[in-house]
Amino acid sequence: MTQRTVWQDFQNGQQYMATWPMRKELAAIFPEQRYIKATKFATRVMPAVAVMSVLSQMAFNNYGALPQAMTVALFALTMPLQGLWWLGKRSRTTLPPSLAIWYREIYEKITSEGHAMQPLKKQPRYLELAEVLNRAFKQLDKTSLERWF
Repeated sequence: MTQRTVWQDFQNGQQYMATWPMRKELAAIFPEQRYIKATKFATRVMPAVAVMSVLSQMAFNNYGALPQAMTVALFALTMPLQGLWWLGKRSRTTLPPSLAIWYREIYEKITSEGHAMQPLKKQPRYLELAEVLNRAFKQLDKTSLERWF
């Protein structure tokens, strides 16, 4: 097994976030949509929270509380990283048997419709599931998807 760095987990999280289909049908089944929304929100908002926590203490000349404000700022800045890290770890996790069967069924449906796909994985991960789901929602019609959603 190869060693992965935290940086690679962040990159995998970004890739997984870009790949996962943001569909309401999947929201009840998988937590990814909530994590992706929270991570995107934290990426936009938390830098401002970090700056405001430090600047507010400086504006009120409360330099005694600056260490606590810097701690809050540091925590706020790490929140998007926590989401990316979780998504990166999740993307590399092997699917449980029930989801692996689901992955294979959807994969076979896409290929039976005549669409080209990468080779079927023996041990699919959540990233491959995201890719297959993304392709299914883009290339299959609603009647084909009714069986699963």
